[in-house]
Amino acid sequence: MRSLLNCIFSAGLLLTCYAEPSWIGLDREKNQAQVMPQGQWIWQNEDHLKVVNKTVTFQKNFELKEEYTSANLLIAADDKFVLNVNGQKVFEHNKWSDLVPIDIMKYLAPGNNIIQIDVTNGSLSPSGLILDLIIKRKNKEDLIIYTDNTWVVKEDGHPWAPVKSIGKYGVAPWGRELEYLDNKLDLPPASYLRKEFETSKEVKKASFTGTALGLFTVEINGKQVHDEYFNPGWTDYHKRVYTRTYDVTELIRDRKKSAIGIVLVDGWYAGFVGYHGKRDLYGKNPRFYGYLDIEYYDGTKHRVESDLSWKAAKGPTFEADFQKGEAYDARLEMPGWNQVNFDDSLWQKVDVTESINAKLLPHPSAPVRAFREMKPTKVTNPKKGIYVFHMESNFAGFARLKVKAPRGTKIVLNFGEMLKEDGTILTENLRGARSQDTYICKGDGIEIWQPSFTYHGFQYVSVTGYPGEPPIDAITGVEVTTDLQLTGTFETSNEQINQLYQNIIQTQRANFIDIPTDCPQRDERLGWTGDAQAYVRTACYNNDVKLFFSKWLQDLRDAQLDSGCFPSVAPSISGSGGNECGGPGWADAGIICPWTIYEVYNDKQVLTDSYASMTKFMDYRIKSMKNFLPPENFHAYGDWLNINADTPKDLIYITYTAGNAQIMTKVAELLEKVQDVIKYKNFYENLKKSFNEHYVEEDGKIKGHTQTAYVLALKYDLVDGERYQQAVAHLVERIEARNVHLSTGFVGTKDLMNVLSKIGRNDLACRLLFNDTYPSWLLPVKNGATSIWERWNGWTPEHGFNSMEMNSFSHYSYGSVGQWMFENIGGIQMGSPGYEHVIIKPIITEYLSWAKVSYQSVNGMISVEWRKNDKQLLLAVKVPTNATIYIPGELEPRRLPAGEYSFRSKIK
Repeated sequence: MRSLLNCIFSAGLLLTCYAEPSWIGLDREKNQAQVMPQGQWIWQNEDHLKVVNKTVTFQKNFELKEEYTSANLLIAADDKFVLNVNGQKVFEHNKWSDLVPIDIMKYLAPGNNIIQIDVTNGSLSPSGLILDLIIKRKNKEDLIIYTDNTWVVKEDGHPWAPVKSIGKYGVAPWGRELEYLDNKLDLPPASYLRKEFETSKEVKKASFTGTALGLFTVEINGKQVHDEYFNPGWTDYHKRVYTRTYDVTELIRDRKKSAIGIVLVDGWYAGFVGYHGKRDLYGKNPRFYGYLDIEYYDGTKHRVESDLSWKAAKGPTFEADFQKGEAYDARLEMPGWNQVNFDDSLWQKVDVTESINAKLLPHPSAPVRAFREMKPTKVTNPKKGIYVFHMESNFAGFARLKVKAPRGTKIVLNFGEMLKEDGTILTENLRGARSQDTYICKGDGIEIWQPSFTYHGFQYVSVTGYPGEPPIDAITGVEVTTDLQLTGTFETSNEQINQLYQNIIQTQRANFIDIPTDCPQRDERLGWTGDAQAYVRTACYNNDVKLFFSKWLQDLRDAQLDSGCFPSVAPSISGSGGNECGGPGWADAGIICPWTIYEVYNDKQVLTDSYASMTKFMDYRIKSMKNFLPPENFHAYGDWLNINADTPKDLIYITYTAGNAQIMTKVAELLEKVQDVIKYKNFYENLKKSFNEHYVEEDGKIKGHTQTAYVLALKYDLVDGERYQQAVAHLVERIEARNVHLSTGFVGTKDLMNVLSKIGRNDLACRLLFNDTYPSWLLPVKNGATSIWERWNGWTPEHGFNSMEMNSFSHYSYGSVGQWMFENIGGIQMGSPGYEHVIIKPIITEYLSWAKVSYQSVNGMISVEWRKNDKQLLLAVKVPTNATIYIPGELEPRRLPAGEYSFRSKIK
């Protein structure tokens, strides 16, 4: 029995009670009929249950007279099979429980065609074959070939003979337990849901609230309700699901009858997530939940909710997945399905889940929207029938297709970040992500289509199937990202540095899609904790990310392990890897990110919300250490992707734990947790003592003797006095030993430049920043990069591409240098949380003649512009609060109130 949600009273009279909406959808079994084999299991004879050590050959001849656009085969055989088409070996497989989809279009030819399948059974067990072949023909019905009694079979030395039919798909002994081998066929189509309703009086106000286990779009009376993508966002759907609410008054006002249309797809809930090729991580069948509240001018109210009265059907969107892509058959469009008086008599009843256990809450952050449209710069034709559209930058989003073609024309779009030497797109680095969109034309003039439920990381679009040579406007790029306010600007006299900054913000946009992901292109796109903590401070300069990170920190708290450790990724993706303890440099995001958000926005709420999880994590770390040393065994990624300079993982463990203790001391002070202040102070001091006893040699060498080892020791103030000076000298030597190049990975790069400034070596920091040889930030820029790469050597002129398995060209971690650029080239530094006190301290480097940098803090705009003219410096500053301004060439800083100032000084 459904519970009552609430009752509305007016003038003491009960007007109406609202029932709790149901979670509705169309179960996958009903929504996937088109991929279930329609053929029959066949065998050589009736004795198919006990076959051993035998190979038989099945054959089917058929004629192809008309032009065809595709030929897809679905096959299962017990135990194993070899498929041959027209004498060519096409595929072999040795697992009886797999349904294998195979594209055989290129093996067919006009006229007579022959399919032969050798089926072998190697043990005393059942044997059989089942197959569907669907050939789509132009201007004619599909040619469908099934396994049935028209096939023939033979053994070596025997003539061809008719087969024996065993039964339809689902018959014993195989039943319906077969699994699709190729994930692309395990893509159920979108569910189309609809409901008509009446408004009996004049409407004063109407609002729609909706969410889903999956993704949904909503239209009322044929018009879109919003311009957002990927609602309701990604969470651990077992724990919380977010809603969004929209004013829809104008869409139903002055109407007696209206219709709601919902399109529902898998999304993160049931689609492919992570790098293990798995789907259904949270559930199998997507569900929609929503209601439309109507208030009439007479004060009465009415609610239309998701319930059993809704209808459901399949429609033109027959594939929709983040990793695999989206497919749309315009021939299957249902004009008017989202409007009144549509004939839905053949639609099904919805499937219903009455309630779920997760919390239902308003979405706390901004939605994903289109950021900009991008025209191709050129089109190339590297191979016959393949056209590659070049975009101006590597971004996250999709392509809008424009085409005029005959009905049934199938156009396929593939996406890549880089080009191979032959001019085709690089797809190997996508791994299991197919990243392919498909459009089938209805043949009705100019057709324009773009996906609604997927995105890709790409700079190049490969188009096949387009009739003739496509014009340059056949493709338009649409970039999407979470709609965050821009807060930073950065410009200098050096175009390579300017491009580096553009690459940083471009990569941030590409990876800030509801959560902070590692990459937007391959089969991953996860909320990696190590990447997030390394980059969060730079993110704050570029955009207002307070609510964005506050939402993700809730995901992180939801994902916290029972032990207290934070995992490698959030939201939790149990069953797809990444849910083990994140280890040093990753799990610490649970401490570093809340503190960073507090400091930048001066809002204690994020600390209050996170404090219990932060203390639980610190208790885990404290308990894990014996005599203030790291445990013998623990999970760790180390200084990920360093340049032949592995930093000991236990050193990263102890230094990051010490840094956490520093932060927790300050957090406890702010929240007036007196005993915790003492606890974390003492813990830090004991860690520092242990570090010096076990990790630092007499000459000041630190275990590992890498750049990162010294950076971490100096970052977290773990060495003092003479040892501090020794660590400084060793760090400088380690950099100079690389001919003034870095060797740091994800962990060390985050703090390398800041530490160099801390020890008074901005000169060395500038040399590192302005290097354009491997490894450096400007090597990719020099070679045309428009985004930040995962690897320092993702591509080099000498060696080409690095690893194909893990080589993202849109990874923001190394973009953490953006913080240093704002704070040193721009000189905009935080004097106190929220920039209530501002420090302006620009460095004037020989590499630049001017710089212009601004940051919109929570207390107002901060801007710095400096320009060198002969030996004179012109400095213009705007500060919204009290500021300490260091003017190059002057010995003492000036302390000034809020205002705009101009200075002149002499410089060397």
